[in-house]
Amino acid sequence: MSQVVDLQENENFRVLRIELLSISPDPIDFWKSEAEKYDITLPVLSDPGNEVAGEYGVMRWAVGAEPGHTFVLVDEAGDVVWIRDYGAPENGGLMYVEPAELIDQLEGVLI
Repeated sequence: MSQVVDLQENENFRVLRIELLSISPDPIDFWKSEAEKYDITLPVLSDPGNEVAGEYGVMRWAVGAEPGHTFVLVDEAGDVVWIRDYGAPENGGLMYVEPAELIDQLEGVLI
């Protein structure tokens, strides 16, 4: 949850004017409880069968029992303009990405 909370609260991320959605295979009840517990206000979506993840080809790698974080930037037309699967071994197999690193990556795409 710290990834979602840290991005939600990061002023430098908000300046990018990207709408952040968090999608995971966790059940809706889990998300509801976590959103209340951590004061998460951004949309959190349940994808129990990983259908959405499958459409974007993400969540293929795991860090222990957990998938790493994958970020997908979709433009207004619905086209993927950037994707980075931080869970992939070549990207560090990360479960958490420092907001500053993610912001640097996104700023390069948005320019």
